[in-house]
Amino acid sequence: MNTPPYPTLGQAFRIWTRVGLLSFGGPAGQIAVMHRILVEEQKWLGERRFLHALNYCMLLPGPEAMQLAVYIGWLMHRTLGGVIAGFLFVLPGVAAIMALSWIYALYGNVGVVAALFFGLKAAVLAIVVQAVIRIGGRVLRNRALIWVAAAAFVAIFGFGVPFPLIILAAGLIGYLGARANLPTFAAGGGHGRPGPVQVEDADTVLGADVPAHARVNVAFALRVSGILLALWLVPVAVLGLMLGLDDVFSQIARFFSLMAVVTFGGAYAVLAYVAQEAVQHFGWLRPGEMLDGLGMAETTPGPLIMVTQFVGFMAAFREAGSLPPLLAGTLGGLLTTWVTFTPCFLWIFLGAPFIERLRDNRLLGGALTAITAAVVGVVLNLAIWFGLHVMFDETVRIAACGLRLDLPVAASVNLPAVGLVLAALGAVFGLRLGTGVVLTGAALAGVGLYLAGL
Repeated sequence: MNTPPYPTLGQAFRIWTRVGLLSFGGPAGQIAVMHRILVEEQKWLGERRFLHALNYCMLLPGPEAMQLAVYIGWLMHRTLGGVIAGFLFVLPGVAAIMALSWIYALYGNVGVVAALFFGLKAAVLAIVVQAVIRIGGRVLRNRALIWVAAAAFVAIFGFGVPFPLIILAAGLIGYLGARANLPTFAAGGGHGRPGPVQVEDADTVLGADVPAHARVNVAFALRVSGILLALWLVPVAVLGLMLGLDDVFSQIARFFSLMAVVTFGGAYAVLAYVAQEAVQHFGWLRPGEMLDGLGMAETTPGPLIMVTQFVGFMAAFREAGSLPPLLAGTLGGLLTTWVTFTPCFLWIFLGAPFIERLRDNRLLGGALTAITAAVVGVVLNLAIWFGLHVMFDETVRIAACGLRLDLPVAASVNLPAVGLVLAALGAVFGLRLGTGVVLTGAALAGVGLYLAGL
């Protein structure tokens, strides 16, 4: 097999722009998009290296898909490549959420905009389902890994076990399995049948070896990390000193900086806490507005955590002081995004060289293999949760003996939504249409249903 030519920085810029524009569907859809483009199409890196990077990013606070983009960009084109990849991954979401925040602040939940989101949600659900199947097909190579994924799903869906505990348990199982020399937990091994597409590291642009620039250089890693730490925390300190700790901009900077450090457990777990603090403690949002913001984040490119930009926008918009409200809101939204995503670069540039060095470590590989299997179960949980809220207007929670299930209320089924979801699933799996085509068609269908009075 011929190895593809090494991409120039300009070519990489175009690829990352494409990835950013197609990064719908939350982490599951975004990871699937990156895998399809970077592994299958461009062959920048192989299956094993992709999953190794993903496993590391799953252990970090913050949006794992964005951090995976930074990791791969860094692998390909050093620090500048990581910055470009991360910036282009979030830029479409920043622009989209900002535009929608302006519309929301000026006009409220406009009917035609809500209809657009209504259609997009159906397509996003189909994309997430596709991602679960694609990732699961590549990761769950044997019965033991299937059982790990199933246990993770039952733990989080049925019993509400915190995501970090699931990851720690899976990692321990994989570590012990690798230590016992079980082939089941060998990184890239196992007796199961491989997924439909397998790209070996040796047949890719990066090859099987660690690139020279990716080897551990403690002095360089500390220098870059120091710069990023200053870019992150100096604005927080300056705002606190200049405006006081009770000013809305100072509160935004401190609160979302804390979120950047403790955002384990997936976007939905984090956003539940953000919603509680934004509504009850700070009074930035009214009840229900967080769901409107989440709808924006779910149906626009970029990480789901981008909803925090909407929260920061509304907080500053309503406490603008001497500034024009829209200007204050814009600055508040951008400040939120800055303190939320700048630490993501820090975690990658500081830790990735050490993780690359351990890529062939058998015990670490076993732990990360089991963690990836558990993540498939967690992503399936997100897909079902999302599906319930797309196709049903009401759910009811059943709690008994530790079991905690959210079940749909049959009478609240949203038939137009079900029809759009089925159509989107047919377009994705039957017609095999691209993500952009499916999203555009679903959005137009949603607007059409609105105009038809359905």
